[in-house]
Amino acid sequence: MVAVEEANAIVFVVDAHTGLIDLDDAVAQILRKSPKPVFLVVNKVDNNERLMEAAEFYALGFEHIFFIAAASGSGTGELLDAVADLIIEDSSEQIAEMDALPKFAIIGQPNVGKSSLLNALIGEERTIVSTILFQKEFVLIDTAGIRRKAKVHEDLEFYSVIRAIKALDEADVCLLLLDAEKGVTAQDLNIFSLAVKKGKGVVVLVNKWDLVDKETNTAKDQEKEIKKRLAPFSDVPILFVSAKEKTRIFKAIEIGLEVYENRKQKISTSSLNDIMLKAIQSYNPPVVRGHPIKIKFITQLPTAVPSFAFFCNFPDDIKTPYRNYLENQLRQNYNLTGVPVRIFFRKK
Repeated sequence: MVAVEEANAIVFVVDAHTGLIDLDDAVAQILRKSPKPVFLVVNKVDNNERLMEAAEFYALGFEHIFFIAAASGSGTGELLDAVADLIIEDSSEQIAEMDALPKFAIIGQPNVGKSSLLNALIGEERTIVSTILFQKEFVLIDTAGIRRKAKVHEDLEFYSVIRAIKALDEADVCLLLLDAEKGVTAQDLNIFSLAVKKGKGVVVLVNKWDLVDKETNTAKDQEKEIKKRLAPFSDVPILFVSAKEKTRIFKAIEIGLEVYENRKQKISTSSLNDIMLKAIQSYNPPVVRGHPIKIKFITQLPTAVPSFAFFCNFPDDIKTPYRNYLENQLRQNYNLTGVPVRIFFRKK
């Protein structure tokens, strides 16, 4: 019923080999009440005898009926043409307007509460009602849970994982849900690493917080432990929420919007050089083969993810510890919370 409600069109598949059954009649009764276009597809019509027998499906009363053999592809072209005729391409203005909006993907393992969070935020009206978010527009992308590959056996689950990764690709900021009772698992770290690798902003939401027995410092201790597990990229907002009780869920979106702004900010070259060259003077890069490494100039690159180029005399000789120092200095001086940072060293 939900699928029918959300669809633009419905492809109703029946089986010519089995023939018309009671369940087909029951589904047809539901679909006849829907104003959506319905395409009745009679499958396994792979010879003339089957085609004659399949005529009984006209009794279901649908205007658009197609006889196909999915195994060989026979008849599917006509079906595809009919469905494609319904597609209305968005205007370039609509596409630009949608692209300009912040996009949030709700990601995490199965059964962690992603759908509950989405439903709590938007309800049946598909509109968020919150004074915090009044007159702010954004797009929420729901995803199926991401499981470890070893556990992905069924085709449906395989496609749900692909859908989740596609949603992650489309997002600007990922709302990563953890289960408060389970803590951070290895699969949570894999999902987090995937979001960071793709350069997405991240907000960590510890869901089902209402089920946890709490003491004075429970949240603070949990936050410390989570950041320890997420290291080295631990500069992420962590919020303790309950989708079921609607606790702090609107605050989660508010923080997500802040991370979105952090991710798209452009820092002036003059500011970068004023601040970062002083930081470099305070802690010089190590000497390489008797030659001091000298960083002369810094600029932000024109990329979706905050990326910075440091121009120096020996770019290939700067190691991870000094790279980490520079990233920490950037984070201390600019608001990059929740945002992965890319650093490149180039020949001056």
